[in-house]
Amino acid sequence: QVQLVESGGGLVQPGGSLRLSCAASGITFRFYTMGWYRQFPGKQRELVASIESGGTTNYGHSVQGRFTISRDNAKNTVYLQMNTLKPEDTAVYFCNTYPWAPAYWGQGTQVTVSS
Repeated sequence: QVQLVESGGGLVQPGGSLRLSCAASGITFRFYTMGWYRQFPGKQRELVASIESGGTTNYGHSVQGRFTISRDNAKNTVYLQMNTLKPEDTAVYFCNTYPWAPAYWGQGTQVTVSS
């Protein structure tokens, strides 16, 4: 059974930082491209960033230069370092494989950027 458990969200002021973590179990993590996604209220989930098994990364235009995705294959964990956060980054953040697998969605972690 695959489980992806996100953590690290919270309330932060504009310009602040957060680091999200996603612990994976039930998959051979090191073989998968992993992604961070986010969902705004009433919208579809969108890809924020992805990281291939070898470490190659890709970012959405709106987060390029502010967010950094990384992974630790020994810990089956993928991270999202978010800097210079903006109110428009407020969303629920999820991790999944890339492309995403419907059965792998977890609960996500809420990120709220507000003063």
